[in-house]
Amino acid sequence: MSQTIVVKIGTSSLTQAETGQLALSTIATLAETLCDLRQQGHRVILVSSGAVGVGCGRLGLTERPKTIALKQAVAAVGQGRLMRIYDDLFSIIKQPIAQVLLTRADLVHRSRYLNANNTFQELLNLGVIPIVNENDTVAVEELKFGDNDTLSALVASLVEADWLFLLTDVDKLYSANPRCVPDAKPISLVNSMQELTDLQIQTGGQGSGWGTGGMMTKISAARIAIAAGIRTVITQGRFPRNIEKIIHGELIGTHFTPQPEPTSARKRWIAYGLVTTGKLYLDQGAIAAITKGGKSLLAAGIKALEGEFDNQAAVQLCDSNGYEIARGLVNYNSEELQQICGRHSREIPTILGYEGADTVIHRDNLVLI
Repeated sequence: MSQTIVVKIGTSSLTQAETGQLALSTIATLAETLCDLRQQGHRVILVSSGAVGVGCGRLGLTERPKTIALKQAVAAVGQGRLMRIYDDLFSIIKQPIAQVLLTRADLVHRSRYLNANNTFQELLNLGVIPIVNENDTVAVEELKFGDNDTLSALVASLVEADWLFLLTDVDKLYSANPRCVPDAKPISLVNSMQELTDLQIQTGGQGSGWGTGGMMTKISAARIAIAAGIRTVITQGRFPRNIEKIIHGELIGTHFTPQPEPTSARKRWIAYGLVTTGKLYLDQGAIAAITKGGKSLLAAGIKALEGEFDNQAAVQLCDSNGYEIARGLVNYNSEELQQICGRHSREIPTILGYEGADTVIHRDNLVLI
């Protein structure tokens, strides 16, 4: 049966740790593996890091750029080189590829989000393997994905993939960094994100010296993917052939079980595609109504708010400690909400001087995180 498979490979797997130069044998094996999957009838998307790392190697830089302008310049140098390598390898085995460069803005705006999906579907229907990266050369800081783990999960959600593979420099998720903690316990299966909380996983921060992602970004990516009903696997990038073995049933790496009832595409767009511009702090009654009762958010349940935003902007809904419980699209801007928070819906016309919406966020525009 044909399945849609998204594979993300990180800079740590694409490059040699000591020099930052490309690990050509790994890339060649990855290309062969993805072609084999295509020949088996699967639809395949590759999300590839490495442009900045390759650019550093090309320019003789000894560490990753720290300023946005320099990073964007280095990415422009590296992206062409990286695609040249991919094109050479895939051409040898007669597999057409396409370069797709995305910014967060492509997923924030609904029309561009839908257009991106249409483009992916046409490429996949043509038997092409799209190779995706963030458009580092033009992305602005406030509209960046931040890491390709997040990008790959959003792409997988966009195309409603069956599998998301996060290829990294460790064989699976551990209870702590196995390089620093010798008795760190391997984790092969995660049935819910609550399990990771209960295990008190110590994920650490940064990834390799040449990459931006650590294990935390991979767990965040898995959270996005499993909400879309996508089975997600963290496994070692040096062995791309393991992808086929995993699809055929072998329990290699760490598997995240998808939610049995995936969130709708529109609500996934609200939850993960949009960039939030404010926070609403809710009382316990409002939290219970949203999380247990499936209700809309009313002004009476809002204790305070943070940020400046327009109506129909995406905001985070938090408890009194700032813990995010949901996201949604607001029916009022921040100035209006400052006036009506904590007040009954029937008071809104008198306070604002005009008839407004009964709800601050309608339940159709609200998604639990």
